[in-house]
Amino acid sequence: MDSDASRDVISGAVWERFCDDLRRAGQQVLRPETPVTELERAEGFRYLTRLLRIGLEMHLEYADPAFPGFFSPSHETAKIGADNPDNLYLMARLDGRYDYIVEGDRGSVAYLSFGTQKGGYESDGKMIQTGFLDAADMQLNADGSFRVTLSREKQDGNWVQLEEATNALIVRQTFEDRSAETPARMTIRRADPSATPEPLTAARLQTALANTASFVEGTARLFADWAQSYQPHSNELPSADQALCQSVGGDPNIHYYHSHWQLAEDEALVIHLPRIPDCRFWNIQINNYWMESLDYRYHRIHLNQHSAAKAADGSVTIVLAHRDPGQPNWLQTAGHEQGTMCLRWVGATEFVAPETRHCKLADVAKVAS
Repeated sequence: MDSDASRDVISGAVWERFCDDLRRAGQQVLRPETPVTELERAEGFRYLTRLLRIGLEMHLEYADPAFPGFFSPSHETAKIGADNPDNLYLMARLDGRYDYIVEGDRGSVAYLSFGTQKGGYESDGKMIQTGFLDAADMQLNADGSFRVTLSREKQDGNWVQLEEATNALIVRQTFEDRSAETPARMTIRRADPSATPEPLTAARLQTALANTASFVEGTARLFADWAQSYQPHSNELPSADQALCQSVGGDPNIHYYHSHWQLAEDEALVIHLPRIPDCRFWNIQINNYWMESLDYRYHRIHLNQHSAAKAADGSVTIVLAHRDPGQPNWLQTAGHEQGTMCLRWVGATEFVAPETRHCKLADVAKVAS
């Protein structure tokens, strides 16, 4: 028994520290370069509450790597780092000293990958890949079921490598059309499970709350830094630093483009993809300043290879605007004056750079032609 932890939990000191640490995270929303409007500030503080929910799942409810379970680290109402609206994300906490088994059914989702990682936004601000499996390389049973082994020693069949420092598994499922595709279903367990989890202890609660508060502040700081770095090339969409994207948990099959956008009521941003390269998937999305995808439940804020209209020459022209510009590929700002944006090429044979034009809304038809 940790007598100090027991004393602090019983007295309430551990809770007071947790609340103080969360209060400090609010400074990331108040940074001098961040937008000072009612909407952006309200979303910024809501963002912290969303990070808190994710952090509690990650570091308290699903934190025991001896009894892992899948939870979603980004979804419709909790978002991190330009979360992909076409994705279903799953995460499980691991310990590289154990072996694990993932079992499930492949489903029909367009893209599926498994990546093990070490680090975390609550510690060093990085999530370094330690192993990776693309479902395109998986062995499936006749009925579409599968089994994947996670271990340090190479295994026959479907295998994802662990290192001693590995602490998480990230599963990405990417849909072309959610209404027509079936997601993969899966479970995770230790290969040599213990009987049952032990009751919650003061020491575990103390660690969980400290890690959660650090996760909220560290994640908010990391992506506020990213958003700030995009402002010098606002309304352009250059290729991102791919090594940086990979260092924070990016998928190795993806080439990322990130930037900032800002539009007045009578302005638009025209984004032209002169051709679509041979690729497994692509999409583009609009985020708020905090790098949360805008609310795709109610607004059209992303397009992909299934939903985007192509021109006769195979090009795609997208228009971001506050009001309908009369073009087929309109992305909505959902009431925002500025934010961030992301383009992904997945498994592409080449990376086609988007061309952007910042113009008056009245001139969109001419610019987009």
